Amino acid sequence: MDKKWKTSIAGIIDGEAHIHGYKVSDLIDGVTFTDAIWLELKGELPSEKERAMLDAILISVIDNGLGPPSITNARNSASAGNSMQAAVAAGVLGVGESHGGAIEECARLLQMGMSAEKLFEKKVESGDRIPGYGHKVYTEDPRTKQIFQKAKDLGFYGEHCELASQVEKVLEEKKGKKIPLNVDGAIAAVISDMGFDFRLGKGFFLIGRVVGLVAHIFEEWVREKPFRRISDEEIEYDGTSPRKLPT
Repeated sequence: MDKKWKTSIAGIIDGEAHIHGYKVSDLIDGVTFTDAIWLELKGELPSEKERAMLDAILISVIDNGLGPPSITNARNSASAGNSMQAAVAAGVLGVGESHGGAIEECARLLQMGMSAEKLFEKKVESGDRIPGYGHKVYTEDPRTKQIFQKAKDLGFYGEHCELASQVEKVLEEKKGKKIPLNVDGAIAAVISDMGFDFRLGKGFFLIGRVVGLVAHIFEEWVREKPFRRISDEEIEYDGTSPRKLPT
């Protein structure tokens, strides 16, 4: 009789947990955590070069300070007295199209098979910005340079990375200013050249960022007083002036 719930990823076989056919007890002694992540996503263990590239990607997204919504959400939730899992969930819910979503959307565009010019026309000329490009501080994102150099050294700089670089040039030509390929766009290009479906884009961000969330939540508990709130000096009400209910 067919079961209603099926998975080819992991299960209990002869009383032991297996992931894609490998005993978890063997994996514990035989592989790294990054190996296990690759195995979960791809179904096979990575080569040394694949492991090194995935390591670089996950490290690049692990934390970016207190500012991003994912971190502030997590710390506010922890400050309110919630559990680790609730605070992590709050942090994950702070990830969206404007924070953590660029990898997926940029990878989707790069995997559509368009030229750089066509991609520009599709997005920018319709009034949209191209995800994975632009930065508040950098005119050249050093993390992009590092990720791409790693991809070249390891043999993962392919057609999608080249397309991403071409789009950067088209943007500069059309806009008359430098709009750099940022680290999200670089990751999108590299995972595309590594054969990952664009729909895993946010997944790579989440796998790395959850580590940062856990660290920030713990720091909030041990370093700050509970129930942090925005100070009155930072709040301004600019709504309707005080008024009375009509009689």
